[in-house]
Amino acid sequence: MNIRLHFRLFAATAGIGLVLTACGSSGSPPGASGAPSAAPGTSAPSRSATVSVPPSPSAITPPGARAPTTPAPGGSTQPLGSARFQPMWPFTTLAEARAWERDFHSAGHQPWHLDPDQTALSFTQGYLGFQEIGRVTAHTVKGRDARIGVGLSRPAGVTGTAAVIHLVRYGTGPDAPWEVVGTDDTTFSLTVPGYGSIVHSPLLTGGRITGVDEGIRIQVLQPSSAAPLGTSCCTPAGGNDRHWKESAPFSGAEDPVLTIVASTGGHIAEVERFTVTAVRTG
Repeated sequence: MNIRLHFRLFAATAGIGLVLTACGSSGSPPGASGAPSAAPGTSAPSRSATVSVPPSPSAITPPGARAPTTPAPGGSTQPLGSARFQPMWPFTTLAEARAWERDFHSAGHQPWHLDPDQTALSFTQGYLGFQEIGRVTAHTVKGRDARIGVGLSRPAGVTGTAAVIHLVRYGTGPDAPWEVVGTDDTTFSLTVPGYGSIVHSPLLTGGRITGVDEGIRIQVLQPSSAAPLGTSCCTPAGGNDRHWKESAPFSGAEDPVLTIVASTGGHIAEVERFTVTAVRTG
């Protein structure tokens, strides 16, 4: 979900309106200043993200919510790999998640996988490459399901949420790691292609947006690649709940699940809001 950033340019539109594929020996999550501009590779990270957790976490209940990228929690969390949830990052298979659990139990490797805040920031900064988004803005954990809001850490004094990352526990044990499965969408959505659908190049993407002078950038990512499989930029967009669409060719897909990320910004930061969805290659 991508909740509107609360900065001056949007104030003028008050009527317009959001583990790793291989477990290494490092105990720190990926993502820090000077990190790559796209997805990291599969090597173990050596940098740590800066986490700023609000003192009084509260449930995220944005107004005007519609068509979340992943379903809202209700009852028991369904297993990853089902039609409901796709494993996006940091693990690509349940076997990888279980291998990390064994390493954690034997040597304490990478304990950040047990922290949904750290996992959400590592996904945003390390995998998506959005280095300016380094602050936790909201924190809701219900059982094995988490919604973590992330936002800009600079310029100083900026508030608001760039996206709400949806995570679930990957596995059934008490130490099952957190896995990103999507985002929740409100004022900026990515609804095409459908969540969990099988895709081919060129990829047609689309959704709805509320904003002013937006430019939407599309990237196609997979955990095993250090660079995007495809990029398309930048579709002009804006207005009140307006439809947008963009085509993005891609190549080199090997992982079973790909991440499609749409981002917009340019007012006070390169990326101010983003939304992701998961698709399959076959």
